[in-house]
Amino acid sequence: MGSRQPPPEPPLVLQQLAAGGSRAPEWRALLGRADGLAAAGRLPEALPLYRLASRHRQLRAEQLGRLVECLARGVRLREGLPAAASGSPQQQPRDWEVFGCRKCQGFLFEPVSLPCGHTFCKKCLERERPPRARCVLCREEGGAAGGQLPRVNVILSNLLAKWFPCQVKASQLRHEGNRLYEEKKVQAALQKYNEALSLAPNDHLLYSNRSQINSTLKACEEALHDAETACRLQPYWLKGHLRKGQALANLGKTEEALREFLFCLALDTGNKTAKSEAQKVNVEQKKGFPLQEESDVTTSGSLRKSIQITESKKDCLEEENKLTSIAESAFLISDKRNLLKRKGCSEEVRSTEVPCKLMKKDVVDTKGNGTGQHIPFESVDPSDLDCSLCMRLFYEPVTTPCGHTFCLKCLERCLDHNPKCPLCKEGLSECLAMRKYCKTVLMEELIARYLPEELTERRKIYEEEIAELSNLNKNVPIFVCTMAYPTVPCPLHIFEPCYRLMIRRCMETGTKQFGMCISDPVKGFADYGCILEIRNVEFFADGRSVVDSIGKRRFKVIQHSQRDGYNTADIEYIEDQKVQGQDYAALLVLHDSVYDLAYTWFNSLKQALKSRILSHFGPMPAKDPDPQANPNGPAWCWWVLAVLPLENRAQLPFLAMKSLKDRLNGIRRVLTFMSRTRSR
Repeated sequence: MGSRQPPPEPPLVLQQLAAGGSRAPEWRALLGRADGLAAAGRLPEALPLYRLASRHRQLRAEQLGRLVECLARGVRLREGLPAAASGSPQQQPRDWEVFGCRKCQGFLFEPVSLPCGHTFCKKCLERERPPRARCVLCREEGGAAGGQLPRVNVILSNLLAKWFPCQVKASQLRHEGNRLYEEKKVQAALQKYNEALSLAPNDHLLYSNRSQINSTLKACEEALHDAETACRLQPYWLKGHLRKGQALANLGKTEEALREFLFCLALDTGNKTAKSEAQKVNVEQKKGFPLQEESDVTTSGSLRKSIQITESKKDCLEEENKLTSIAESAFLISDKRNLLKRKGCSEEVRSTEVPCKLMKKDVVDTKGNGTGQHIPFESVDPSDLDCSLCMRLFYEPVTTPCGHTFCLKCLERCLDHNPKCPLCKEGLSECLAMRKYCKTVLMEELIARYLPEELTERRKIYEEEIAELSNLNKNVPIFVCTMAYPTVPCPLHIFEPCYRLMIRRCMETGTKQFGMCISDPVKGFADYGCILEIRNVEFFADGRSVVDSIGKRRFKVIQHSQRDGYNTADIEYIEDQKVQGQDYAALLVLHDSVYDLAYTWFNSLKQALKSRILSHFGPMPAKDPDPQANPNGPAWCWWVLAVLPLENRAQLPFLAMKSLKDRLNGIRRVLTFMSRTRSR
């Protein structure tokens, strides 16, 4: 075992000050130097300077901010917390904590699901004033129409009332107690909390709040006991340690209180309350850091232990571990037992906690001792989590501002027809205009946790539907409207509900393709058409959209059908038949001559008409070196057919042709006829 290293000799300036020398620097300079050393992690050198500065002038609490930050940094190192902690570390979910509010850290009461998908207590959101309410998790605005908060989530509220009646009642009593406390009816508030804890004996928030009530009533021992219980239930919860520190300070246990406030700052570096309390306790505890007669130039109690530079040879050799060694001392945690107490509940608390887990079906909950914390049912009923529109398990659940929850796809289909809630008929125009439907996170977690088998089956059905919709040979969606050609742009205005659904499905499947056919009085739509590929979709607030699409491939309809209100078809794709030898040479001559004829005709048009054509279809494509390079033939042919003033019935045969020669001859006949007509 190595011997303890002797304390370093105090600097000359400190010796002079201790002797009352007249050459002592001003207290402000001493304080500035101490702050600099503390910021650099040189705590053993900083503490004597703080003490000497206090000898010349009584230090105020706010002047010890740098020292407190240094001590809190040591706590973070010792506890293994992030170097720039800005909030409490995440706890492992305990009992009902999957239903916890991330604002108040308590059980969800009157749950409100924000548009971003996160859920909080209604009261917690109301405290922030609805127009400015922001989600603490994603920082998105949480207001609905007119700056009002969304309403209580109906499904979640009903589930919590069914699954956790005692906890719901306890939360209600908590809010009643808070109201009484604000009205200065402290004793009545205490009674409400006593009732709440009899229903929910493992709720850390109840103990923390009752600790504050007991402090107000000057029942300091009771306040400390409640705060300690809250800390055991939630070891890394800032508010619990803050309450414990305040209770210890009220009892005059300043050293222990200082440790708690420093631990709070380690959890949240920006917590002003913890920092202020730590500075106050520091001043009270040390009385301005009075100079000691001891040769190690340290303070008494925990401060003296905290600046011992080493306890072993290994610590002496590792300079980078100096601050950590300091942090291990009484500034941070008095001994290993305190550390264990923070990192997990004691065996006593573990043994008294009542299990509170949701059970899968056919698994019976164990009956307890009548504390009221047991789940009052034997299984999770899947029907509790069914969508009221499709009557199946929620898949990608979305909650509307009016508080109702639906499958995302079900809600979108309803909004295609009517911008109102399918259940309460409240207007959802703003929701429709945003075009942003975020899944309700808590609902997804509940389904994944308690109904995994049902969710797997539901996901399988959804994936099968998507696979079927992705098939571009069978049940291909057909838009019955106008003629479309390969390579030619085809802008569309979508307003009918069935086509809104069709376009959305094309986007969701990733194919971004659908068929375009002209109408047929007998069959509903023609036997030939063109596949269009969506390049962009622009949505409007009323649900309408403008689709920018372009032609890809021609097809022949094998079987006509319908799906969910729009037409579908089984199709086969058609291509031009290639020729060789003398036929190919003749095709090249024909191709060049018809191109020149089409080019001459287009340039002969009036400028106004040319401008309209160019703005809609773009410029005429260049002549292809090899007219058979593309299975659909040269792009300029389709461009010419699109701009020629022909009826759809006259254009349809060109789409069905598999011979490029026949198509070129047909275009030449039309152009020749139009040239003759114009010359007359």
